[in-house]
Amino acid sequence: MKTHHYIFLTTALFVILFYNENVGLNLGILGIAYSFLTLSKTPERNRTKIFLTLLVTSVLSSIAFAWYGDFPSFLAVVISLLLLSYRSRNRRMKVLLLIPVFVVNCFTFICRFFSFDSWLPKTNTSGLWQKTLAFILIPFILISIFFGIYSAGSDHFASVFSDYELDINFWQLLCITILGFFIAFNFWNYSVEKLIYKQNHILRNQFNEQDKIQKSTYSFLDLNSERMSGVVSFFCLNILLIFFIFTFNYEQFYEKVKTPNQLSEETHERVVAVIMSIVMAILVIMFYFKSNFNFDPKAGLMKILVKIWIVLNAILVISAMLKNTEYIVSYGFTYKRLGVYAFLFLSLVGLAMTFIKIQMKKRNAFLFNAMIWYFYGTILACSYINWGGIITAQNMKRSDFNVDYHTTFISYNEKDLLKFAKEKRNLQLKKEILERIRIEKSETFLSKIIYYETVRD
Repeated sequence: MKTHHYIFLTTALFVILFYNENVGLNLGILGIAYSFLTLSKTPERNRTKIFLTLLVTSVLSSIAFAWYGDFPSFLAVVISLLLLSYRSRNRRMKVLLLIPVFVVNCFTFICRFFSFDSWLPKTNTSGLWQKTLAFILIPFILISIFFGIYSAGSDHFASVFSDYELDINFWQLLCITILGFFIAFNFWNYSVEKLIYKQNHILRNQFNEQDKIQKSTYSFLDLNSERMSGVVSFFCLNILLIFFIFTFNYEQFYEKVKTPNQLSEETHERVVAVIMSIVMAILVIMFYFKSNFNFDPKAGLMKILVKIWIVLNAILVISAMLKNTEYIVSYGFTYKRLGVYAFLFLSLVGLAMTFIKIQMKKRNAFLFNAMIWYFYGTILACSYINWGGIITAQNMKRSDFNVDYHTTFISYNEKDLLKFAKEKRNLQLKKEILERIRIEKSETFLSKIIYYETVRD
């Protein structure tokens, strides 16, 4: 099939799946269809291990959305499919460039759409396709658009057709068709501008020979002064961080017991401070080790101080994790408290990648190229796992289990709540949960969330 076949096929599929439907199972089906159509369109040379891995994650993310239908799984589907499409055509380009490619293509959609010669087939005028397009599709689209405009502007004009009732929501059909075409066109027919292609070398992981030449970074500082500046800076920062770790842990573990609200507020404030500290630490290291000092034979002391600083920052992150664990043990699980673990985990990964960058003499781009994959992996974990069920199942074991909180703010925990209602003989809770399940099960097939189909009374 040619590009235009993929565009029109997936547009029609989008309309069939989403017309008069809510978002649910249909998006999962669409994601799986896009995944396997991308596989069929991808040349053999581009079917790398990364591409095949992304194919698997795209299918799994689509299934996860069909199962849960929540925002994390939606985000996982979108990112997985974008990465899959990007890798199917650009196996050597860095993933970070996907963002500008996506933004540019969204803004240039209109111009690229009207460049018919670039995406529609070039055949002779007697072809069936061109006759269908010229005599049926284009007139039908124009008539439909203007019919809607004139009907909205004149009751008498609209009344002419009032005796003919068609069970079609014209405006919804039009909007869904436009949205489906917009998605399909940008997915199958996106372009990478030359300016973006030229930036690919900037994001390489390895230094070239020119980067290894020893020279000062700034005209107002010679190489020796810049090196000594790094040694003094990292020595002082290590001393400062040691004192901060001491006071941080003293405040967390040895000060008087606070109320739950005070503890919650302080925990989140400290976690934010830790994450900001890690980000700034990585930026400072990137500033000093962007080129020359990676290969400077006299920068051994500075490298040792940097590695000590990385280890101290890791200790700071682990301290925050321990406090968050204590907080959970005392007051139970919530989405925010699990989210804290995710952010702190990514902080540890960032420090580990920074250590590898120094040890293996990688460019700063290495950090961004590596971290974007870990961020993607975190999103996948959030989409595949029923965190709401885990939170409720664990908190049910507590004597202070808050039923109202878990029925209002926690999702996909109906199985556990029904079990709790049965154990406690709470008929009101059971009735409420069963009604919620009944409403979800009453959705049409394409709008269903599979999770609710697995819940039994």
